[in-house]
Parts: sequence; C-alpha cells; structure tokens
Amino acid sequence: MTDHAASASKLEPGVSQLRCIACAAVGESGAKSVRCAQCGDLLEVAYPGWKTAAGMRAGGLDAAGLKQLWLQRRTSRNALDESGVWRFREILPALNDWNLAITLREGNTPVYELPSCGRVAGVERLFAKHQGMNPTGSFKDTGMTAAASFARQGGFRWVACASTGNTSASMAAYAARAGMRSLVLIPQGQITWGKLSQALDYGAVTCQLKTDFDGCMRVLDEVVERMPVYLLNSVNPYRLEGQKTAAVELLERLDWQPPDHIIVPGGNLGNSSAIGKALLEMKELGLISSLPKLSVIQAEGANALVRTMRETGGKKLISVHAETMATAIKIGSPASWKKAVRVLEATGGAVEQVSEVEIALAKAEIGADGIGCEPASAVTLAGLKKLVQQGFVKKNESVVLILTGNLLKDPDFTLKFHRGDLFAGTEHEEEAASVLSPRQRAPMVLDANANAVVKVLEYAEQTDPRE
Repeated sequence: MTDHAASASKLEPGVSQLRCIACAAVGESGAKSVRCAQCGDLLEVAYPGWKTAAGMRAGGLDAAGLKQLWLQRRTSRNALDESGVWRFREILPALNDWNLAITLREGNTPVYELPSCGRVAGVERLFAKHQGMNPTGSFKDTGMTAAASFARQGGFRWVACASTGNTSASMAAYAARAGMRSLVLIPQGQITWGKLSQALDYGAVTCQLKTDFDGCMRVLDEVVERMPVYLLNSVNPYRLEGQKTAAVELLERLDWQPPDHIIVPGGNLGNSSAIGKALLEMKELGLISSLPKLSVIQAEGANALVRTMRETGGKKLISVHAETMATAIKIGSPASWKKAVRVLEATGGAVEQVSEVEIALAKAEIGADGIGCEPASAVTLAGLKKLVQQGFVKKNESVVLILTGNLLKDPDFTLKFHRGDLFAGTEHEEEAASVLSPRQRAPMVLDANANAVVKVLEYAEQTDPRE
C-alpha cells in the first residue's frame, strides 16, 4: 500500500454516517437496510467529521491539500489511485480495510468538446463528460465499485438488483471480480440484448419478470427482506457516493472552474442526485467557488420528475406508466426523486422533457461529433435545445452534458434509426420521416465496381447535413 493509501486509512472513525433524508435520524453504517428505521425514507451518507475548528477539512486536508494529493495520485500505480473513484477517497466513506475495495479501474472518463452539437443547440461552449467509457460501458461502474465493496465488507455472498440493463451489467461484473454471486431481476422484453449479454457473461442469475422496472423493484425489495442478499440499486447510499466522483473528476479536469450548467438524464434519479450532492459538497469544502445549475432531462413517456415539479412543486411524487425507447431511463416511479428535487432547488436547475423523435435526432447529432452514446444519454442534448430556446441557458454560457452509456449498449436502436424503420408503425412515423432523414445513413448494396461507389460519394457530397 502506498503512503497515500496508508494516510487515507487513518481517517477518524465516524467521519461519515448514514442519515435519513427526511427525518435526519442516523442509521447504522454499512447496514443491509437502505431505508430509515424511523420513517422509512432513503438514507444518504453525511460527513459530520469534515467540520473542524480549523474549518472544512476532509481526511485532515483543506481544499488546496486535497487538490494536490489527488493530482499526485494520477501518476501512482496503486490500484486505489488508478481508480477514478477511490482516488478521491478522502470524500468517500472509509472501508475498514482498503484491501476490500473492488475496482476495475473505473472512472477516469474523458471530457469531450462538442462543437457541432454546440452549433445545433445554440451555445458557444459545449462539452460532454462521457461516463459510457467506464469498464462495463456505463456510469453505473463508479457507484458499483463503492457499494459492492461495502457488500464485501459486510460479508455478503449475494448481491442483487432490479435493472433496465446497465445496473445489471455493472453489478454482475463487480460481483464476479469479488467472488460474490449476483441476482438480476429485469422486466421481460424491456432490456436490450447488449446489456443482458453482459450480465449473463459475468455469471449473474438472471430472472425476467413479467412486469416493468418498478414491478421488478417491488419483488426485489421482498426478496431482500427474506434472504441474506445485499441490494445494489441506486437506493443504496454507497452507490451514490461512488457516482458523485464523476462531478469531482469533471471539475478537476476543468481546473476547478465550474461550468454554468450541467445537464443529466433522468431515470431513477440516482445519478442526478449523486452529481448534485458532489457539487454541494465541493462548494462546502472550498474546492469550487460557485455552483453550476444542474438540470435533469426526461423522456416524455417517462416524465415522473417533470410532472412532480410542475404539478406538485416537488412536494409529492407523480408516478407514471413509463414508455420510451430510451430503456435506461424507462422508469415511472423513481426512487431518488426527493434527492433530485433537493438538488434542483439547491442549484437553481431546471427539469424538462423531450419526445422520442427529439431523442433520436439528438443521438445522431452527438454521433456527428464523433462521440457515440446510448439513447438515454441523448436526452441531454435534446433538452439543452429547449432550455436555450426558453432562455434558461444563454448562448455564451458553458454547458456540460453527462453522457451515461456507451453507443454499443443499444446497437439495434442505432441500426433501426439509420435504416429508417425506428418509428415504423408508431404515432411518430410521419414526424420521424421528415425530421430524421437528413441524419440517416443506411448501408447500401452496390455492384462491385468503382463507378457505383463514386456515384454514392458524389451524392453524399451534395447532401452533407453539416453544410
């Protein structure tokens, strides 16, 4: 273990604790339950140990000390330092033994500039933090390394999740790496084969239930109550602690100069909650001087948070029957809605919804910048366009989109889009035909001669959508 890892292991006991988001009751750290024993609401990790007579300090270091330490670790060959999550362990709950950490070198994902998308959206500085470049192809890995490590510390043989795909792939990989068994509950016929194949390859016991994601979650809650199984969905507070490091990585990459806006897809709302939590904590610790506005974008057919904010002011969840081709956010009753509402209010962010055609178009536009993503990620660009039109995002402001999943998570969507049959037989067919055709690039079958290929090139020159 390096000197850095050794110093991190000396954190004072109790530097973090589990606390209810509603009644503030303190829960048992590392416990199996993810809900408050007093009121039943969700728990989160809090850090009362940060507040000292000398000010806000994490791991005994002030903001300048933390930045320097984290930067030094980037050249370390220690497994914890090579992780884009555990490199920031001073602001994470401490394991009893750092050797219990399960890591696949997650995090360390790139920040790309998106000049073409910026022109389409109407902003001068547009970037994407691509969490789809994680080991299993989605942002889930950053949370799973933390939660799975605490499952291992707790001595659990089995971990479990309900999933629309990405969570199952990530959980199965980390469980396999740690020698644990994994149980996956998925809604039958509502998960892409690319994601399901990952869970199977990593050895998960996989059950397709005849219900939707929310139904899978209800069944799983009962299974966890009856069996010695550790729940690894985003209601697990340690999941969100790992996921928050994406925001820390982003700000470090931007030399600790916050963008004006960060835009996140909204499904079960754990990721937006985690990123927002990180922003608030970084401000509290003095790592950043101002807060970006964090906004959440949902599909129109899975718009529970949008309706909750517009119809109840964020006071009561409005559940919906979720319907969207962006399966990663096809969730009608998001568990972390209260946490997301709190983040929206604290950062002054917005919530918006986008149509299926708008999602498909935005995905192709992101692709035109040479960056692939799964459909759920593309809601960010589609939503940004609306926020610019509304005047919420100004042309000269800097914006970062959080892309959550890799393009190869859902290749069928992409192939159907370019063949022109993505919306065949649906209510969107006519609209899609006129809006999407300039971006469609179906493969062509030609005679095996150069003349045929030259004709295609000449036509392509005349119809370039970038012109």
